[in-house]
Amino acid sequence: MSTGISKVNTGYYFEDYSLGQVFNHATPRTVSGGERALYTALYPTRFALYSSDEFARGCGLKESPIEDLAAFHIVFGKTVPDISLNAVANLGYAECRFLKPVYAGNTLSTRSEVIGLKQNSNGKNGVVWVRSTSTNQRAEAVLSYVRWVMVKKRDINAPAPETVIPTLKPALEAAELPIPEGLDFSSYDFTLAGEPHRLADYEIGEVIDHVDGVTIEEAEHMIATRLWQNTAKVHFDASQRPDGKRLIYGGHVISMARALSFNGLANAQVIVAINAGSHTNPCFAGDTLRARSTVLDKAEVNGVGAIRLRLQAYTGDAGHSLDKIDGKHPKHLLLDLDFWALMPI
Repeated sequence: MSTGISKVNTGYYFEDYSLGQVFNHATPRTVSGGERALYTALYPTRFALYSSDEFARGCGLKESPIEDLAAFHIVFGKTVPDISLNAVANLGYAECRFLKPVYAGNTLSTRSEVIGLKQNSNGKNGVVWVRSTSTNQRAEAVLSYVRWVMVKKRDINAPAPETVIPTLKPALEAAELPIPEGLDFSSYDFTLAGEPHRLADYEIGEVIDHVDGVTIEEAEHMIATRLWQNTAKVHFDASQRPDGKRLIYGGHVISMARALSFNGLANAQVIVAINAGSHTNPCFAGDTLRARSTVLDKAEVNGVGAIRLRLQAYTGDAGHSLDKIDGKHPKHLLLDLDFWALMPI
């Protein structure tokens, strides 16, 4: 019996992409307070500006937004069916700008453009670079970022495309940071925020080990990945990997590490940019995650403090060396993230 043209989406493979290709991703998402509650349930997050409407209003915002990374995950999830459904791994991020806070009631839509392609030497897969931009219901851009992902080939004999690797900024300058309209820390309540440390208390080069550890649970990462409507096969289908393990969504690691960084950086309230990020090794259920931050830079922008941080997530005992060995990241390092956050001066 003929079944006609297939009605199911099997996703794009590496040879299906072309430079300049544009995707208007399906399923806009209206954000509610439910995302805030579930984000708090999934990660040990305690940042006051995202926990309390009254605290947020005291900082000049109309109410508490959803956490910046929750918005990132929602936007990221929209791109998966077109960009990384057949991914081997999501590799990294750059030029990420959180352009406007996302509030309950906002509806987010996302568009991506292919800006780079490179087939890997094994001929079985390749790397695709895309720039994704999300807008709210008023057509205002709220988030823009570049990511690159390793995608399987459907046909290993398909010809390799011309290699184009985009030139990306290593980091945003402080003057380029998007400061949320109205943000004002002049009446900031350090007691309610949980720590007394302001920008002036941090030194460039200072290293903060965040002490706490969290063991990644299978059920929690599955709930998180479904919450963000991330359909990448490697996160759900254990048969996708030779070792029979489901790969933990890299964003789950980012949010867990960010939440752990509260202990020592409680006043780094608002993430406004991600300069660079790499998932250096895979994460699996049962891994115990720890976090370490290094202060890379700091500045004053429009009356608020900006702190540039290198956030690293790793497994094993606290205090492990995270330095490269023979030019390679150690196996216990899972995440290396460079970002700007805002805090009181």
